[in-house]
Amino acid sequence: MQENITETVTQTIWGAIKSFLDLGFTLGTGDHKVRIAVWTLLLVVLSFVGARFFLKWIRVLLTRNMQEPDKLKFISFFKFIQYITYIIVGFAVLSASGINVTPFLAASAALLVGLGLALQELFQDVIGGIFIFIDKSLLVGDIVEVDGKVARVIEVTLRTTRAITRDDKIVVIPNHKFISEIIINYTQNHKTTREAVKIGVAYGSDVKKVEALLLQSVSEQRGVLKTPKPFVIFDDFGESALQFSVLFFITDSFSDPKIKSEIRFRIDQLFRENNVSIPFPQRDIHIINKTL
Repeated sequence: MQENITETVTQTIWGAIKSFLDLGFTLGTGDHKVRIAVWTLLLVVLSFVGARFFLKWIRVLLTRNMQEPDKLKFISFFKFIQYITYIIVGFAVLSASGINVTPFLAASAALLVGLGLALQELFQDVIGGIFIFIDKSLLVGDIVEVDGKVARVIEVTLRTTRAITRDDKIVVIPNHKFISEIIINYTQNHKTTREAVKIGVAYGSDVKKVEALLLQSVSEQRGVLKTPKPFVIFDDFGESALQFSVLFFITDSFSDPKIKSEIRFRIDQLFRENNVSIPFPQRDIHIINKTL
């Protein structure tokens, strides 16, 4: 008797659960009518949860030996993969549940075409972010010049790159610029860069003395490398001055303007102490008096 009661209760509970799972709603009309049951929604949710844990495991597996900058870029790129995976899993589960997903695919195709036209530049940014990750053309900490502004990269995401300029302003750079325009990367190969300070001296100056003073000005400057050694180039005979350049090497291109400014202060001081003149532009005007 007790077993019959237990069996009856079990069947009743199971029937109630089955009835609940069979509940649903209908989308569309006519031939495109689609019925979605509660159990289908639960299956989709469980599939998303399973896909989420699987993708997280894959991400940890692939990034465990990566350096921090590469790991941050990979995570940004991996988010894009996650969205694509969720869409594929969703349609696969619906199709396996016996639901005709053709109307959804047709609607999605039309929607994607519209979004593609409206968000064309956004997709270019995403593609640019993928290429940046793959070819490692840009890393966190790189010094770049974009649109005439020099900045240090502080974050690379799938769509944009954030950098801080020399005056502590944040610049948000769309990633498509890095694949469609010429970008100067000061630190792509190494951190050492060669810089120059140009100066003009008066005609008649002792050029060897000028060379020695210019080398002295950079050899005493903090931030200038001893190796490779600085050197001086006699650029040209200018209209009003002899043109020289003193070239030197530094490891912090971000502080370049400050270093150059201090070198110019030192050059001016040394030239004054050694009676070397820095001329200003001069013009000779000849007045011809014609008597008519």
